[in-house]
Amino acid sequence: MSKIMSTDPLVVGRVVGDVLDSFTTSMKLTVSFNNKQVFNGHEFFPSTINTKPKVDIGGGDMRSFFTLIMTDPDVPGPSDPYLKEHLHWMVTDIPGTTDATFGKELVSYEIPKPNIGIHRFVFVLFKQKRRQCVSPPSSRDHFNTRSFAAQNDLALPVAAVYFNAQRETAARRR
Repeated sequence: MSKIMSTDPLVVGRVVGDVLDSFTTSMKLTVSFNNKQVFNGHEFFPSTINTKPKVDIGGGDMRSFFTLIMTDPDVPGPSDPYLKEHLHWMVTDIPGTTDATFGKELVSYEIPKPNIGIHRFVFVLFKQKRRQCVSPPSSRDHFNTRSFAAQNDLALPVAAVYFNAQRETAARRR
C-alpha cells in the first residue's frame, strides 16, 4: 500500500488538525504586515508584526459578511501547548471584496510575543450566515476556533493562512 502524503501547507503545518478541520479554500485571503505578504509557514520577526496587518478578502458579493480570527495554538510553547489557543484578533461583519478595516473589531489586535519555541499564528476566515451574528468570546485565553465557530453558527472556514514567529533576541534584531 502506498501512503498519500499531503502537500497542503495547512496540513503539513498541523493547522488542519490542531486548529481547524479539513476544509476547501473558496475565498481569497491576503494578509500582509508592512507590505510583506504572509505565506503559509514563513517566519516573521515579532518586531515586524507589531501593528495590525492589512487583510484583503476576495469574493464578488458585498452582501456577504465574514469573520476573521487570528489565533496562536502554541501557548505557552509548541512542545506543551496546554493553554492553547490564545486569541490575538477578531473582526466580524467584514463585507466581501474589502479589507478588515471595514469590519467590526470584536477583539483588538494583540501583538504576538512568543516566549518559548516557534509559534504558529493562524488567520482563519469564516463566512457568516448574516450580519451581526457573532458574539465576542469571554476570554482570549483557552480560545477554541472550532467551538467558537459552532457556537456562532459559522460553517467551515473559507480560507486560512499562517506564519511562524519566535522570541527575538537582541542579536536577531540587529
